[in-house]
Amino acid sequence: MSSQEEDGTAEPGHNTAGPSTSSSTENDKITGDIITVTIGATVPTGFEHTAAEEVNEKIGVDARISKDRGRIYFPITTDKLYQVHLLRSVDNLFVVVEEYDHYQFKESKEETLMEMQQLASKLPWTNALEVWKLNGALKKKKGYRKGGNGTKVKPNSEATDAAIADTEQQEPPQAASAAESPTKAESTADTETSTQDSEETAPEAKPIKFRVTCNRAGDKHSFSSNEAARDFGGAVQEYFLWKADMTKFDIEVLLNIHNEEVVIGIALTEESLHRRNISHFGPTTLRSTLCYGMLRLCKPQASDVILDPMCGTGAIPLEGAIEFNSSFYVAGDNNDMAVNRTVNNICHIQKRRAIKGSASGLPIDTVRWDLCNLPIRTGSVDIIITDMPFGKRMGSRKKNWDLYPSCLREMARVCTPGSGKAVLLTQDKKCLAKAISRMGGLWRKLHTVWVNVGGLHAGVYLLKRTGAVFEAVYWFSHSV
Repeated sequence: MSSQEEDGTAEPGHNTAGPSTSSSTENDKITGDIITVTIGATVPTGFEHTAAEEVNEKIGVDARISKDRGRIYFPITTDKLYQVHLLRSVDNLFVVVEEYDHYQFKESKEETLMEMQQLASKLPWTNALEVWKLNGALKKKKGYRKGGNGTKVKPNSEATDAAIADTEQQEPPQAASAAESPTKAESTADTETSTQDSEETAPEAKPIKFRVTCNRAGDKHSFSSNEAARDFGGAVQEYFLWKADMTKFDIEVLLNIHNEEVVIGIALTEESLHRRNISHFGPTTLRSTLCYGMLRLCKPQASDVILDPMCGTGAIPLEGAIEFNSSFYVAGDNNDMAVNRTVNNICHIQKRRAIKGSASGLPIDTVRWDLCNLPIRTGSVDIIITDMPFGKRMGSRKKNWDLYPSCLREMARVCTPGSGKAVLLTQDKKCLAKAISRMGGLWRKLHTVWVNVGGLHAGVYLLKRTGAVFEAVYWFSHSV
């Protein structure tokens, strides 16, 4: 297979593949026992810059935002691998094997799939596999995954989890048996030679199970995600003699394709990190990673009083109480089940912290209330942050036209004039814009972050509470 550099010349080699080589492997260096690799992370769409800022603050390296929205990349040394798992803004993590910024796919599907098969044996797997082993030692054993940990893909892209068991036409049974037969023979020989040797080699004889997950976005590809995963995965199986398993896999190889950008990686997370806080889910539970992005947007300060008047499962105040614990959080809802879920989630976190020996207390209170008549003193809240009803799973678009103005009016009453802020998530953009315009200048929109929430295009709105006097505006809004 020939490969083409950006200057138009290339030479095939074991560590190069595809039409254009990338800079990722050039940055993967070994210094003693410490390896420098590139880590990829999926993040809530729209909060890529927030995630990059967190990486810079906590790990001290610069992150690169991918052309494919919802992903960032950054270099780390293996002695800092544990810090990567402590990031609050990332959903899934993977170590990059190789990446190509401008992969020139062949015109025909057959040629492209053949090139993908050849690619598997030419990739620099060594460092990525070392990081995968180290990552396994850092994590607690949680048993097998019930489902895959494939990175979430946007609605317009295709995703396929393909174990190579689907490649009957490519004769995977023979490849699988080839993987098993040598190990059995080696095990028998070791047994005859020495019992001790047999015991030492027995763990190595167990075949590694794997699967390939292809995430593809773009309409100019001649192949499907399933075909790419099938052919690339078949070649990976032949190269490593691993055993394919879609559910009880040890290694998940990621094949991410976004237009001309191709990234091959190995997953480091078994399930998305956004599930870290919630044990009792509701119908519209917000991802903890998205909650973190919303919280960073309003920049909580020490001693701030932060209010979530529609807390649902308590995802936002819980994330705040854990990460920005110098502030105080008040979580409330008008639904008994929502309040109970929040209390249960708080108790779950407290028990988990107590088991680890850390302080179990959280700066958070939970209340059941009428969100249009909050039992809170006027001007006593510094920040309001909440997930507004979209009018789809909860409530309706028609009800939102009455609910949004009432909510904003009450939020304006309790929020500190001149310095207070509100961060509101909603997909009902037209209704919110109209409600803000009816507030008579109580709120001023500062910034909007467009996000993807369960396939819905939503907005996170940062509002500033103006110095306008609430009583006068309240009277005016009711008199028109």
